[in-house]
Amino acid sequence: MASIFISLGSNINKAHYIRSANAVLSEHFNELVYSSVFESESIGFSGNNFYNSVIGATTELSLDEVCRLLKQIERDHGRTDNDKKFSPRTLDLDLLFYDDVICSSPAQLPRDEIIKNAFVLWPLAEVAPEFIHPVVKQRIADIWQAYDKTQQKLWKVELPVV
Repeated sequence: MASIFISLGSNINKAHYIRSANAVLSEHFNELVYSSVFESESIGFSGNNFYNSVIGATTELSLDEVCRLLKQIERDHGRTDNDKKFSPRTLDLDLLFYDDVICSSPAQLPRDEIIKNAFVLWPLAEVAPEFIHPVVKQRIADIWQAYDKTQQKLWKVELPVV
């Protein structure tokens, strides 16, 4: 059984897509742990604010199967393969860790953005504070503690009740 951590992001109908992704992911993975939902400004382009969160889970799926499933869930939620990297999106699912695997294919693991972006690191620190980053060899909580929190604006939000 592998431990995985998935980053979720949306800036189009964001509450709907974050809720929907949580529901779909709960159908495919076990022992889910949810971070708070955070709102942040767009980074790399001018656009609506994003909602971001991280889910920790366990799975019997292989790394390849998890990556294919996440891409399919994105497509099922309106993403296309033609979407630009820095652009508005209905749903962005990024596999952050698959156990302590370090690789570049089928996905970059661990994701570079973990230690660069508060919108990934803060929610990850909520769900996996004791997890050791396999490259930098530090606990996620310690990486977050040392992070320059003045770099990016980020705040917790409650998802509106539909």
